[in-house]
Amino acid sequence: MHLTSFIFLICAALITSVLCELDYYKVLGLSKGSGEKEIKSAYRQLSKKYHPDKNPGDEDAHHKFIEVGEAYEVLGDESKRKLYDQYGHEGVKQGGNPRGGNPFGGGGFDPFASFFGGGQRQRQGRPKGHTSDVRVDITLEDFYLGSDLQFDVEMQDICPHCDGTGSKDKETHTCSGCQGSGMKIMKRQLAPGMFQQFQTTCNECGGKGKTIKNKCSHCQGEAVHRNARHFEFYMEPGTAKSHIHIFKGEGDHSPDWDSGDLQAHLEESSVRNLGYRRRFDTLYRTEALTLKEALLGDWKRDIPFFGDDSVTITRNKGEIVMDGDVQVIKGKGMPILDGPEEFGDLIIEYKIIFPGGAKNYKDSKLIRDEL
Repeated sequence: MHLTSFIFLICAALITSVLCELDYYKVLGLSKGSGEKEIKSAYRQLSKKYHPDKNPGDEDAHHKFIEVGEAYEVLGDESKRKLYDQYGHEGVKQGGNPRGGNPFGGGGFDPFASFFGGGQRQRQGRPKGHTSDVRVDITLEDFYLGSDLQFDVEMQDICPHCDGTGSKDKETHTCSGCQGSGMKIMKRQLAPGMFQQFQTTCNECGGKGKTIKNKCSHCQGEAVHRNARHFEFYMEPGTAKSHIHIFKGEGDHSPDWDSGDLQAHLEESSVRNLGYRRRFDTLYRTEALTLKEALLGDWKRDIPFFGDDSVTITRNKGEIVMDGDVQVIKGKGMPILDGPEEFGDLIIEYKIIFPGGAKNYKDSKLIRDEL
């Protein structure tokens, strides 16, 4: 292959990778001038439409659900949205510090410099830390009523004994291997007479640009330690199960990066559900009846409900209930989030308890004995 063709193929591949980024506005079916309410509304509708619970086994729907969440994470955050509108994906990734004069959207990624010319010799500033995740178990009752949630989770914090220096005497020294830059310039040969110059993390200081002589005994020179951190927030009534609450900048702390976020994944627990099951805004319940109640009617029940409330179900005398019959009670389901005093429905499915040995209404002798 000629060198010119080789270069062309590499450039084409790099350009394609840049152009294939998601258009977050198109993902949500919006235009660039859409407002905050439109963005939130589009996210709610699409996340419900493509939710895995609603599309079991549908990989395409699962993929779209992820794309919708990714788009909302950027467009739903005013500062991230401004960066995205001005610089595109790379602007969001680089935190608003793109290199000027880049024909690939203004971002910090320059495919030609990366491949041919030594890349970026200047560091892009402090990197953003990783996102941390924690599961928080919530009762169905709390999902219904709303709750002030509190939980503790072990996180990485800056060592208070050495103030994040990793040094017993809190003194650090400029690395002689990289002169404090944290990076080394390396070269490698790609073809006869053709070299690539690139940056790599300094192996002497691990990219920190500093070295220490006397390690802190509390963190063993790591500058960080694990510590229980307390979090609390208010969960609105009707919040979706599997909702993710984001604590901005509350991920693992380190002197080497700006802290990422902590994502609290709200999961429904099996305790205190009072026999109810939830699917989106609808509640379900299975209610057992004796054969006598099912055939003769003339009964009333007060079923315990959330918040010391109750639901009354009744049948008049002679009103028959068949096994598997369903009763819909309007407005007694989950609160609809962002809906003014709106509620879903409660669906009760009746299960008939037949006398021993009987399987259905055709076992006449057993039924007569029961009645």
